[in-house]
Formats: sequence, C-alpha cells, structure tokens
Amino acid sequence: MKLIIQIPCLNEELTLPRVLSQLPRELGGFDAVEWLVIDDGSTDATARVARDGGVDHIVRLTSNRGLSAAFQAGLDAALKLGADVIVNTDADDQYRAADIPRLVAPIRAGEADMVVGDRRVETIEHFSAAKKLLQRLGSWVVRRASGTGVPDTTSGFRAYNREAALQLLVVSNFTYTLESLIQAGKMGVAVEHVPITTNPRVRDSRLTTSTGTYVRRNALEIFRAYVLYEPLRVFTIAAGAFAVAALVSWSPFLLDWILSGDSGGHVQSLILGAVLALVAVQMFALGIIGDALAGQRVIAQRVYERVRRLELQAGVPPSHLESAAAEDERARLKTISL
Repeated sequence: MKLIIQIPCLNEELTLPRVLSQLPRELGGFDAVEWLVIDDGSTDATARVARDGGVDHIVRLTSNRGLSAAFQAGLDAALKLGADVIVNTDADDQYRAADIPRLVAPIRAGEADMVVGDRRVETIEHFSAAKKLLQRLGSWVVRRASGTGVPDTTSGFRAYNREAALQLLVVSNFTYTLESLIQAGKMGVAVEHVPITTNPRVRDSRLTTSTGTYVRRNALEIFRAYVLYEPLRVFTIAAGAFAVAALVSWSPFLLDWILSGDSGGHVQSLILGAVLALVAVQMFALGIIGDALAGQRVIAQRVYERVRRLELQAGVPPSHLESAAAEDERARLKTISL
C-alpha cells in the first residue's frame, strides 16, 4: 500500500521546512510513504524549499486558484501517482505529524473511508469566543446536512482511501472542508473522526485576514453548502415561514369576518397577506427546482468519478506535476536571464 501526504501551499517558504521535518518516511502497514506539495501559484521559493526538503512530487499551479482548487489538484495527482491512502495536512504547522498513524488507523482497519481529525476546538487558546461559537454552530449544521457525527467539520487534517478520493468533487471557492464532508455523507462514504492535538500557532491564518472575515465567509459557506445539498428542506422551511406570516397578516380580516360577519376593510392586511402567500409559493417552487438540480449534480458527480477511473486505467499523468528536471531547467534559465 502507498500513502501520500499532500500539503497545499501558498507562499510557505518559511513554515514548510518545519512541517516537512516532522513528516514520516515510513509508517506501519504501508510499503511506501511519499510527500506531495501543491504550490498554488506561490510567488516565493515554496517549490524550491519543497524540493530541498525531500518532497517526492510537486504540483505547481500557474496561478493562485484558492485552497479548494489546490486541494482538489492534490487529490487528482495523488490518485494518479498510485496512492491507496491520502492524508491532507496544512503548511502552517497547525497539525502534528505524529497524529498521522492515528488518523489513518480506521482506514487501515477497514472501518472508514474518510477520517477527520478532531482538534477539540474548545481547547484551542488562540481561537476567539466568536470563532469557537461559529465552529460549534457550523459543525452542528454540517452534521445535520451530511448525516455524519464529525465534531470538527472545518478541520483540514484528513485521510481518504482511494474510493473516497475518487468520489470527491469540491466546487467551493473558499474552502473544501465543509462541502467535502457534506458530499461524503450524501455519497454514502463511511466517515469517522479521531481526536488530535495541534501545535502552537506559528502565524495567522492565510485563509482570512481577521476573525470577523472568517466568521462572515464561513457562515456564507455553511449556508451555501446547506442550500446546495438540501434545497428542498431549506426552501420548504422558508415557504412555511412566509405562509405563517401570510396567515398572521390575514388574521384581522378573518377574525372580523368569522366573529362579526364584517367582510369589509383590512385592505392593507389582505394585500400584504397575498404578497406573502405568493412568496411562499415561490419559495416552495424554488425548493422543487433546487431538488431537481441536486439530482443532476449527483449524476454529474458520478460521471466525473467514472472519468477519473478511466484516466487512471489509461495512465493519464497528473496535471501540472513538476519533475526535478523541470525545476533544474527553470533554475538554469533564471540564472541565464540574470
């Protein structure tokens, strides 16, 4: 069996050596352990540092495409490089490499297809109270949407077996963590979680510039993912709320009509109730349309999975995979230009 540890990177020349120094080269139950760095359009020496640090494979994207795209590119490359199990970790030294054996243990035991490391967010000192609250709320929403029991849904320290990785397709532009977990639950992937510990913070997160931005963007991602995968439920709830509001608006007219037989007046409440009732019908219609689109998305995802399998059978090489010779040639041309 082959284990590939992938690390999405963006301008990580300072922290990457520390991360690489802790990664294992051997692990019980695996015949080979390889390292893969996804350079997401870095403008510093991330690729060179990775090469000097002994990284086996580098996927070098020509422009910054975001964390989700880098993660997806890493999965695609790892599969084509023959990985049986893929571990994803971060380049900011947040996660302890010593927890990798614990992370892959449920997969090796055949108990899970995907394992998420639980950071036990409430114990992380540098997380603000607002961030911890959002983590708990967001994890609850994602658990409801995915049907899984993962307590730390935003953790990026994850392991996938080959089958789980083949099925995964993330379309979010912000982060892969929430959508991939909901998708795994909907696709029937066996998901487990294990407790892990985190290292002291080396630097601030590059994903957002502040806690406020993190809260706002993550809240939007949670809502977007929930609507994307549970449209009928979301819009039916919205339709019900507008229907109740319509009944409340009609209540003065109805009460006068029933109790006193007076059917005149209350024109404003009748108009407001009619508008709210119309919105309720539209919300329900959107839910039906969204549910139909969700079915089409599942079909598209299955097609994408089959295309991946065909590419693996055909021996299609990973996209943007950089060889040592290519790096040496780039360095030579740079020297000549100087």
